Amino acid sequence: MTLTLTVSDEVRALAPGFTHIAIEAHGLVNGPSTDESSALLDDAARRLAVRLDGRAPHEDPHMVAWREAYTAFGSKPSRTRNSAEALAKRALSESGLPRINLLVDVYNAISVAHLIPVGGEDIDRIEGGMHLVRATGEEDFVTVAGGEEVVEHPDAGEVVWRDEAGVTCRRWNWRQGPRTRLTEETVSGIFLLESMTPMPVADVENAATELAGLLEKFSPGARIEVRPAAS
Repeated sequence: MTLTLTVSDEVRALAPGFTHIAIEAHGLVNGPSTDESSALLDDAARRLAVRLDGRAPHEDPHMVAWREAYTAFGSKPSRTRNSAEALAKRALSESGLPRINLLVDVYNAISVAHLIPVGGEDIDRIEGGMHLVRATGEEDFVTVAGGEEVVEHPDAGEVVWRDEAGVTCRRWNWRQGPRTRLTEETVSGIFLLESMTPMPVADVENAATELAGLLEKFSPGARIEVRPAAS
């Protein structure tokens, strides 16, 4: 059964240049980070440095467009960076990229190499479909603070991904909730590649093709469907 993904008219009006590609995968094999996934992250950092050619991540035209979108819904993009900019900043730092688990390493590598926000959710933990909407401010976002589970609420008008149970990711792609994240037990996942004009759709498609290929490589026999770009 294909997971339903929708983008609200309010979000489309806010960011008419927004495009996303979804990859749905079943029969995945996850586990701890490996030398191979670690090497992917190191290579992604090198590819990023070539792409930026001395610029800071936030100076890239694609990141500029994301910052404008964040500003449009009332977020401060220098404080709450989109996921690609935040990862890129870490990739270029002395500490480098974190190693999380095999699947997260793979999609983080694609995000950094292509400078595009990429997220992964465990389909078996999603309630109903996934919807990109502007929040009312009443929705629940369950997260962890100080080792304890806490419930936050997004700002009114904030762009969020949500399912029937609540918010799964705040500020578009800034912070994912623990409920739907990919764990070492994950066998089915949905991967979202999100872009803004001026990034060409062909570049997003190339990133999706590369990600699908890596998922096939690390999970031989997995059933993988790449959905066409949608706005």
